[in-house]
Amino acid sequence: MRVIFVNPQGNFDSKDSRLSSHPDFGGQIVYVKEVAIAMEKMGVNVDIVTRRIEDPLWPEFSSKFDGYHGTNVRIVRIDFGPSEFLPKEKLWPYLGEFAKKMADFYKKEGLDFITTHYGDGGISGAMLSKYLKIPFSFTAHSLGAQKMDKLDVDEKNFSHFDEIYNFSARILAEGISMKYSSFNVVSTRMEQFEQYGHKLYRDYIDVNDKKFKIIPPGVNNRIFNPNRVDDKKIEEKVRSISGTNPLIIISSRLDPKKNHISVVKAYAKSPILRERYDLLIVTNGFEDPYNNKYDNEVIKEIIDFVIKNNLKSKVHFINIENQKDLASLYKVARRNNSFFVSMALYEPFGLAIIEAMACGLPVVATKNGGPTDIIRDGEGLLADPQNLDEIKTQMEKLMDEELYMKISVNGIKRVNTSYTWESTARGYLESIQNAQFEDFDIPSCFYTGRNFPPLFGKKE
Repeated sequence: MRVIFVNPQGNFDSKDSRLSSHPDFGGQIVYVKEVAIAMEKMGVNVDIVTRRIEDPLWPEFSSKFDGYHGTNVRIVRIDFGPSEFLPKEKLWPYLGEFAKKMADFYKKEGLDFITTHYGDGGISGAMLSKYLKIPFSFTAHSLGAQKMDKLDVDEKNFSHFDEIYNFSARILAEGISMKYSSFNVVSTRMEQFEQYGHKLYRDYIDVNDKKFKIIPPGVNNRIFNPNRVDDKKIEEKVRSISGTNPLIIISSRLDPKKNHISVVKAYAKSPILRERYDLLIVTNGFEDPYNNKYDNEVIKEIIDFVIKNNLKSKVHFINIENQKDLASLYKVARRNNSFFVSMALYEPFGLAIIEAMACGLPVVATKNGGPTDIIRDGEGLLADPQNLDEIKTQMEKLMDEELYMKISVNGIKRVNTSYTWESTARGYLESIQNAQFEDFDIPSCFYTGRNFPPLFGKKE
C-alpha cells in the first residue's frame, strides 16, 4: 500500500532545515514527518509530497527527491508556480497546477490513499482525489476561521485582510476538504467542536459527524525522554547564560499568538519567582537579542519590558536549533528543578507541551484549547493566558517539591501511554482501511487559481 502526505507549503528535507524558524515551518512539519516515519515502519510505502524550490536563499529544497536517514520515507518535490520560495499565502493561484502534476506522477507510481494537511494541502489533495478516484483524509492543524477571529476580521475590513491572507480561498478550501474527505483528523474533541463548529463551516460539516477521528499527535520518544544522555554541551551553554539557578522555560515559535509576553509579565509580578528562578526564552536562529537588533516584534516587546523593569539579569535567551538540543535543554532543566510554561492565546493541541512532559519537565499550560485534553489532574497545571495573576499563581505552585515530583512522574506516564507517533500512525491506518472514494465537485477557481468568491461582498 502506498500512502502520501500532501503539504504544499511544508518544504521538508533530510536535515529539518529551517524548522520552526519561519511561520510556514512550524509544528505541522514535525507532525507529518513523524507520522510518515511511524507508518513506514509498519510496512507502508510513504511519500511526503511538497513543493520544489529553486532559490539561492533556499538551497535545501532544490532536489526532486529526498528522504530521512534510516527510513524509506520519500520526500517528493513537485515543480509548480514560480521557482523561487513563496510564503504559503502566495501559493493559492498555483494549487491546481500542483494537483495536476501530482496526478501525472502518481498515475505512473500507483497510489492507494491521500492524507492532506492544512487548507492548501486539503484542496490540493481533494483535486488529486478526483483525478485518481482515490479517497483522502483532511487534517487541518489549524483553521482559517480562528485566525480571522483573532485578527478581528469583519465585513468592513475583510477586503484588506483577504488581500493579505487569502481568507476567501482558504475558508472555501477548508470547507470542501472537510466536507468531502473520507475522514477528518482532529487532535482533541475540543478541536472538533470549537474549531470545526465555527459558523463559517456550518454549510460544510456537522461537528457530530462520525467521520471525525480523534487521533492525537505524538512525541519522538527516541529524542524526548527522561533518559540521561551526553548533555554537557547544552549544560555548559545554559550555565554560561543563566548560571545555576532553576529556570522557567518558554519554548515555542516567536509569534504574538504564543503570548510569551504574558509569562514574562507574570514572572515580573512575583518577587518569590524572581528570587528563586531565572526566565529562559528559547529562540531559533536568534543569538543574544540583547546585543543584536532583530526584526521580530515578540523579541522587541519582551526586551522593552525587561529593560523598563530592570530584569535583564533575570531574563535570558538561548538559541536552540534542533530537537536533540531542545531535549537536552529539558533534561538539564529537569535536573535543576526547572519547569516549562506555554501560554498561547489558543493552542489547537500543544506538541511542545508533551515534548517537555516526555522529558519529565513539569508544565504550566494555557487552558485555551488542546492542553485541557492533554493535562489531567496531577499531570500538569493550567492557566488563563490572559490572567497574569493566575499564571503567576500556577507557576508558584511548582515551588512545592512534592507537587513538582508528582507532576514530573505523571507527565512522563501520560505521554508514554497516550502520545506516541506509533499510536498516531495506527489511528490513521485503522481509518484508512475503511475509506472509500465517493465522487464530488470542486469549484473551478481552484483549478484555475483565479476568481475565488469572496466571503463578504466583493474585493475592492
